[in-house]
Amino acid sequence: MNATELRAALSLASIYVMRMLGLFMVMPVLAILAVDYPDFSAWHVGVAIGGYGLTQAILQIPFGMLSDKIGRKPVILIGLIFFALGSFIAGYADSMTWVIIGRVLQGAGAIAGAVMALAADVTRETQRTKVMAIIGIAIGFSFYLALLLGPVLARDYGLSGLFFITGGFSIAGMFLVLFVVPNAQNIAPSADTLPRAEQVKRLLLHPQLKILNLSVCFLHLFITVLFVQLPGILVAQGIALDAQWEVYLPVLLVSILGLMVFMRIAQKRAKIVLIMSIATLMVCFNGLLAYSLSDDFALWRIYLMVIVFFIGFNYLEANIPALVSAIAPAGKKGTAMGIYASFQFFGAFLGGIISGLAIDSFSPTVLYTVCIAIGVFWLILIGNLRSHQRVKRVTLALDLQKWSVSELAEKLNAVTGVQDITIVENENAAYLKVDAKAFALDQAKAAIQ
Repeated sequence: MNATELRAALSLASIYVMRMLGLFMVMPVLAILAVDYPDFSAWHVGVAIGGYGLTQAILQIPFGMLSDKIGRKPVILIGLIFFALGSFIAGYADSMTWVIIGRVLQGAGAIAGAVMALAADVTRETQRTKVMAIIGIAIGFSFYLALLLGPVLARDYGLSGLFFITGGFSIAGMFLVLFVVPNAQNIAPSADTLPRAEQVKRLLLHPQLKILNLSVCFLHLFITVLFVQLPGILVAQGIALDAQWEVYLPVLLVSILGLMVFMRIAQKRAKIVLIMSIATLMVCFNGLLAYSLSDDFALWRIYLMVIVFFIGFNYLEANIPALVSAIAPAGKKGTAMGIYASFQFFGAFLGGIISGLAIDSFSPTVLYTVCIAIGVFWLILIGNLRSHQRVKRVTLALDLQKWSVSELAEKLNAVTGVQDITIVENENAAYLKVDAKAFALDQAKAAIQ
């Protein structure tokens, strides 16, 4: 990577990390610290934890498409302004109602698509995968960092302080966008990065993508339910809030070892590992159900449940988007990933709603039973997912003055290893899905010259 590409990768990854920290740092502490608000209830806690998911789900695709019209940086700045405004409203809140309003506004900063598109715009095709990988690693890292930092920072600054820190992160992100992130040098073809309105309905109805979209919805429903409940469970076990990072750190480290085992098995038995991962989530909720019915539940069993949960969660969080990418038709990956992200965030919102309703109206036992029932349905659903070969995606620049679309499609279809072709005329680009072992890029370029 050259200096511009490295600067783009690090600055955009930093913006992502600061934004994700702001969304997730409150997850392991809100259920405990919110008791000081006069309108505290399990319902309000659930909505406050998952509320950001509603606006993220609604605005994910529109914000991506807007960045194609008014530019990447303006959309990213608008998103960060929403995020900062929501953070400060939640920080000054004197009731759960205002915390919820703040969290919903935080979610309105749905800039994922615009950030990825800008990363593509400022990098050469040969270096684009590296830049995307750096940003992807930063996203995953930020979630786990938030679990560790949330309890520690809450001890020193309280819940309001966490929100003010988050607002500060957002302002820092704006300065990065204005003064550090490079301006677009070559506008990359964007159909594999950003959503297209005309493709949404067709991909929503795609039978295999539908299974994966529902899967990520259930996955984030479960992680939200877990963090509505887990902090209170640990406090009941004698672990103070500011010491709970000492639980999360070993849990995350051990779960990463379990993830490596799952990934090794998945090389030959990918679908079986998907089923195993869903089963681990159900094992955790079965354990929580036993905890809710027991007067004597050993702490080591809680550790074990959460480790098992995160082994499955880590594998599914990494592999479901990879499957979406493999299944999405050429030139439609941006739309498929936009829909996927919307389902992901909507799952977080549903998790908060279900947690609040079940606990306020019934009991934690009912909540865990509902989650187990969802898990059973999920296992049945994933049984209908076909095995898919991982494929490589290639974007080629076209000369549409020399050849017609049909001629170009015919020439590319004759190239060994090409599996799927989409030609987008207004981008002068062809999007290909290819068998990496059989496909030769030089042969494809020669075919259309």
